[in-house]
Amino acid sequence: MQGGGGGVEQQPMQMVLRVKHPTSSSLGDEEEEGEGSSRSALSVFKAKEEQIARRKMEVREKVFAHLGRVEEESKRLAFIRQELEGMADPTRKEVESIRKRIDTVNRQLKPLGKSCVKKEKEYKGVLEAYNEKSKEKALLVNRLIEVKSL
Repeated sequence: MQGGGGGVEQQPMQMVLRVKHPTSSSLGDEEEEGEGSSRSALSVFKAKEEQIARRKMEVREKVFAHLGRVEEESKRLAFIRQELEGMADPTRKEVESIRKRIDTVNRQLKPLGKSCVKKEKEYKGVLEAYNEKSKEKALLVNRLIEVKSL
């Protein structure tokens, strides 16, 4: 880039040299020399401006190229996200199905649980009655044995 800029700076200098006339007087030479230096300064300034403009365009092109890549990558990420959501949907459906089955089984188990608790209470009551009757029987058998042995 610097080599290209240097060539542009030399070119206006050569133009300034061509503009000078060898037939001018010494006062004219000083005037032309001052004018020539201001022209060369102006041409150097213009060359620098052109170089800055070129650099600005290069940077702009790089930025737009980078933005293009970023857009492509964001589209790609969106596509991957959609694919992942598509894969997750069947799993969600399966989970919903399993939850529905669990709810159905829980509804069926609730009355069975109540029935089981009721049966347990009845069993305890019957067991208690059986134990009492067994005690009574044992007492009666003992009395019978006593009565027989007398």
